[in-house]
Amino acid sequence: MRRLALGTSAVSVTELSFGAAGIGNLFTPVDVAQAGRAVDAAWDAGIRAFDTAPHYGLGLSEERLGAALRTRPRHEYVVSTKVGRLLRPTTGGGSDLANGFAVPATHRRVWDFSADGVRVSLLESLRRLGHDRIDIVYLHDPDDHAGAAFRTAYPELERLRAEGVIGAIGAGMNQTEMLTRFVRDTDVDVVLCAGRYTLLDQSALTELLPEAAARGKSVVIGGVFNSGLLADPRPGATYDYATAPQEVLDRALRLQAVAERHQVPLRALALHFPYGHPAVASVLVGARSGNEVRDAAELLARPVPADLWAELRAEGLLPDDVPVPEGT
Repeated sequence: MRRLALGTSAVSVTELSFGAAGIGNLFTPVDVAQAGRAVDAAWDAGIRAFDTAPHYGLGLSEERLGAALRTRPRHEYVVSTKVGRLLRPTTGGGSDLANGFAVPATHRRVWDFSADGVRVSLLESLRRLGHDRIDIVYLHDPDDHAGAAFRTAYPELERLRAEGVIGAIGAGMNQTEMLTRFVRDTDVDVVLCAGRYTLLDQSALTELLPEAAARGKSVVIGGVFNSGLLADPRPGATYDYATAPQEVLDRALRLQAVAERHQVPLRALALHFPYGHPAVASVLVGARSGNEVRDAAELLARPVPADLWAELRAEGLLPDDVPVPEGT
């Protein structure tokens, strides 16, 4: 699988990245054997970039990912995790489903973008992963913590990168405005943008992607299915974590109809779309089973003809200024 360097760093990622929130029991439980098979399937498909975070399953995702990768040659793959939320023990009981994860609520999340918080978070992630280094570290969802993220957390990551503790640094969010500020005002290597560069939402094209391309920064795109609507457009489908509005559902159904006329699954079209922009280094796809991983890899390998992209433009489903991958 093709690999691209992140910015000017020595870290490179495969064009498809494995998102490990699912194996941290996102929404529903996944047993340890199934989690291991998902990571094995990613490896067999040629994926060598794996993304996790303390937030995912209160550390369960990091623990399972580290265990599943432990026997793999460390120099062959990269792992990214995130800072900004510390996990602190609690005796409250119950489950963590209110935060989206089917795990016991043994810990609570504490926002912390201080320099000490960054270091502590990384040490705890290293312990859970069982690794001696982390390749990529993202500031995780600093939307409401901009001051601390830019003033203390980012400079600390820069120091850690200079010390060789981490290989590349960035920020991961569901919005483009602050990510654009990171690209313009800091020396990040990469930003992770979720849900804002898809067949239904190209807001990252307004500033973020052009700025990244102009400054030699890389962008990893997540959320290409917009929470599921572009995987299976139907009444009641989810779009950006809520029920899809009718006009958005109608647009997704029109996209699906065009794709099917060319005998291409809508999922394949959604997965291929971000690669049309030169700043995009990888597409991050979450998976909770080996079948889901294999499906994503097969969709990526599936040709998307140039005529399909042309018809989307003709139907008004893609603006003329939105770049698309070369048809095959």
